[in-house]
Amino acid sequence: MVNITRAADLSVIGANGGVWTAPVGTSAPTSPLVQPATPWEPLGAISDDGLVYGFDEDSQEFTPWGLTSPFRSTITKSVRTFQFTLWETARTTAMSVMYRIPAADLAPDAESGLTTYAETASPAVDRRGWWFAIFDGDTARGMYVPQAEVSDRSDVTFKQDELSAFEITLTAYPDSAGNTVYHTDKLPTTPEYSGS
Repeated sequence: MVNITRAADLSVIGANGGVWTAPVGTSAPTSPLVQPATPWEPLGAISDDGLVYGFDEDSQEFTPWGLTSPFRSTITKSVRTFQFTLWETARTTAMSVMYRIPAADLAPDAESGLTTYAETASPAVDRRGWWFAIFDGDTARGMYVPQAEVSDRSDVTFKQDELSAFEITLTAYPDSAGNTVYHTDKLPTTPEYSGS
């Protein structure tokens, strides 16, 4: 009889996590177990939908004359996205990301205490560095994105029985080494397969 190998500690639940952003060119935090230091800025509470790490890929198949199955394929598109919902919509960093405005420009006026800003009809590119940390007990995953920008954002609802939120999707761009995402994980050891 076949013995099916199972190890519950090798499964991962996104029980907790956080998102930070910094200017492009900021070095990655050293570990998901260490609090990111300045200039990394937290984006605060994320909705209970968590983080969706997306893979958008296309390929081209080549089927030679006389065959009905391809004998080769090539990847023609490989995009990484990150989708999450920010619940702290009054946080300066979250507003800066949502509206593509530098955080320094969102400082309140010293006399009136009011924060004023305008949304442009011609938004400029707003690439930033990103750090994602996901935790499940002793397991931790860290993902460093050297440069990404918000490529999609949802409508914002202001309603009595609903929390206003910024639902955003980031698209990662390659760095000078051609990489889009760097991983730093603390994972349990996979037991050696015994064949039984």
